[in-house]
Amino acid sequence: MRLPRPGFRTGLLLLLLALGGGLTMLDLREDPPLGPVPGGEAGEPDYYLEDARLTRFDAQGRAHQRLDTPRLTHTPHDDITRLERPKGRLLDDSGRFWLASGERGTLGTGGNPLTLSGDARLLAPAERWQLDTEVLHFDAETGHAWSDTPALLRQPPQRMSGERFDAWIHDNRARLTDNVRGHHPPDTREDPES
Repeated sequence: MRLPRPGFRTGLLLLLLALGGGLTMLDLREDPPLGPVPGGEAGEPDYYLEDARLTRFDAQGRAHQRLDTPRLTHTPHDDITRLERPKGRLLDDSGRFWLASGERGTLGTGGNPLTLSGDARLLAPAERWQLDTEVLHFDAETGHAWSDTPALLRQPPQRMSGERFDAWIHDNRARLTDNVRGHHPPDTREDPES
């Protein structure tokens, strides 16, 4: 016994069902989106980057500032770049590296100044000192770092605190002002010549 041959319409229907099933399977394999586009009080961003590294070059073409961040967002209406958990590496005129970090950061118009907030920190590894404050500003053009919030400066075993902090990284100079307090333990090492 012979089965009737399917008609043209039945074949077309089966072909469309197979094609629809194949497209559905391809659609399910796509990677999910990274997450919502950041927005907020600053307005709608024109771009954002994830796992970004920014490098700033001086007039002679040498890299003098590098920032790493898990997420960077730029808003066009104020031309501000916002950074999440930024970590910076700053190079002074003498070739020494300074390390800066914070919970949040912003780069002003044209990429300057850098402002770090939320447990902001500036480290000078060559001098073995560390500054901790709530908000830290850094002007890459002049090499001036400052904080108008209470700051704690440590260079073990010494520590000092003040209401304002200024550092000029090219001159290797720092200053604490307003209500400065310090702890400077005496040197207990014996002099070998005595």
